[in-house]
Amino acid sequence: MIRKFTATVDKEDESFGIRRMLKKHFDFSSRLFAKLRHQERVFLNGEVLKGWMHPKCGDIITCVLPDEESTFDPEDIDFDVVYEDDDVLIIDKPAGYTVHPTKGHPAHTMANAVTAYMQRRGESFKIRFVNRLDMDTTGILVVGKNSHSQDAMVRDMKTDRIQKYYQAIVLGIIPEDELTIDAPIGMADPEKVGRTVMPEGQGRPSVTHVRVLGRYPGHIKADLLGPPDSYDGPGEPHDPADRAPSGIISTTEYDGLTLVELKLETGRTHQIRVHMSHIGHPVLGDRLYGGATDLIPRQALHAYKLVFHHPATDDEMTIECPLPEDMQSILDNL
Repeated sequence: MIRKFTATVDKEDESFGIRRMLKKHFDFSSRLFAKLRHQERVFLNGEVLKGWMHPKCGDIITCVLPDEESTFDPEDIDFDVVYEDDDVLIIDKPAGYTVHPTKGHPAHTMANAVTAYMQRRGESFKIRFVNRLDMDTTGILVVGKNSHSQDAMVRDMKTDRIQKYYQAIVLGIIPEDELTIDAPIGMADPEKVGRTVMPEGQGRPSVTHVRVLGRYPGHIKADLLGPPDSYDGPGEPHDPADRAPSGIISTTEYDGLTLVELKLETGRTHQIRVHMSHIGHPVLGDRLYGGATDLIPRQALHAYKLVFHHPATDDEMTIECPLPEDMQSILDNL
């Protein structure tokens, strides 16, 4: 898929160098700019821009991004497309799939699914995931369809121009309508996949904002399970057999469930799951952090809203994705 960016030089631009001009019109990163110049993909009035050329008011500058492709094997895995244009693909990730292949999960990933989706549409672009979701977390997953889109959105995430919101069903009734969890997260044991809240001065700063959307009184039991017997790679194990617990360590009774909205100020691994467990309200179904239950076989966590600036137009956009059927069914039954 060839992506072109075109701009008309204005009077103000005449005092700029070409790098500053492209930064103003397209917000290209320095790395992408260097690649475009090296590969002669910057054009002035249809001619390859040479070092001695100086654009004038009214000239047309065109940048042609490199035509790239991924090499993942296609797999027919169903997912819903929430939004798509020439620059981004936003999908609703189903539960049970890692985002991209790793040593432990070489196939059956969303990268394989997106590859099959492209082939069905006769398209080709390099798959670049802007965000990540745990294997059993559902919801908004963003793919940058070219290097500029990914660069711009990843940069925006680091400067808080992208706001990520989740919905979760957690154990127990949270009395406060709103609260903020500010607790550092780290790995107490580097040999284990789980994270934990660390003592002051240790771990990485981690902040989660919580807002209660609904309370559902009842009688719920949940288990803290022993660690899986083995893992075959980083992250959470893919094969359900690998997730078999070594035993129930403890069982806790809760006075109901709470539906919450969570806004991440930081993006640590398992941040929501660790923070909610830390305050005594584990995510329902979270086998790793004390929420194991028969109500749902996975953590009831869903990335439901993304507020971002479009990488090509800089327009602010809001994308929402409704609760998946398994989470909605629990609330309806209650």
